[in-house]
Amino acid sequence: MRPQQTDRPVHPQPTDAAPRSPADRVRHRVRSLHPAVWPLGLGALALVGATLVHFVDPNEPGNYPTCPWLLLTGTYCPGCGTTRAVALVTHGDILGAASMNPLLVLAFGPFLLYTYVRWFGASLRRRTVPRKAAPMWVYWTVITSVFAFWLLRNLPWFDFLAPGVPLFPGW
Repeated sequence: MRPQQTDRPVHPQPTDAAPRSPADRVRHRVRSLHPAVWPLGLGALALVGATLVHFVDPNEPGNYPTCPWLLLTGTYCPGCGTTRAVALVTHGDILGAASMNPLLVLAFGPFLLYTYVRWFGASLRRRTVPRKAAPMWVYWTVITSVFAFWLLRNLPWFDFLAPGVPLFPGW
């Protein structure tokens, strides 16, 4: 016995309804991307920025804006000297970079590199269970060290933390 046929055309029913609003379409597109797109994109942006700083000298006035905190208060912020430090790292002068911003080069630089490599590796493995956040003491340590660095680099006894002063005067 044959099934009864109808005159109506048969349309396949979509398993996943197509997104209707632009926000839904963007959300759908972002979810369909491979997880490694995000670390690769951030790495590409960092390389573009490092290349720019490598070829456009931050020591020449007018190439980059002045630090707003330094302009308003006359004191150094924790980020003062970062652009020049990145430029010196791209030229291979690690000690010179450490004299521009020791916190960035000696502490946060290796930490950021380690964190980026772990993020990239995890994105290739496609973990389904999200990682736990770091313990709260890690966050407090980072915040405390940044504020301590900010305070100490502006005191006269710790002028070696100011941008451009050699950390190791004999070197």
